Amino acid sequence: MEWKLSKKEKEQNDIILKEIVLCNLIGEIACVLAERLKTEPLLALQLFYESNTCRQLHDRSTGLYLFSAGYIAEDYIREKTR
Repeated sequence: MEWKLSKKEKEQNDIILKEIVLCNLIGEIACVLAERLKTEPLLALQLFYESNTCRQLHDRSTGLYLFSAGYIAEDYIREKTR
């Protein structure tokens, strides 16, 4: 049996998969930040969500989503120490 998806269904699946990947990356970033900042992951997640770095991560035109969690965590730390 072969699945045939319409163009619209393929686009919707693509959006869903991108969101899943982004959510996983954000969770990984929170864990890296928690370790580096010596805090709880939930607090690190909250702090990250309130940052400019997180806004840039959600803006696909910046390309930040292509970088590793460690790099993005360092970017966040640089943002907060300026």
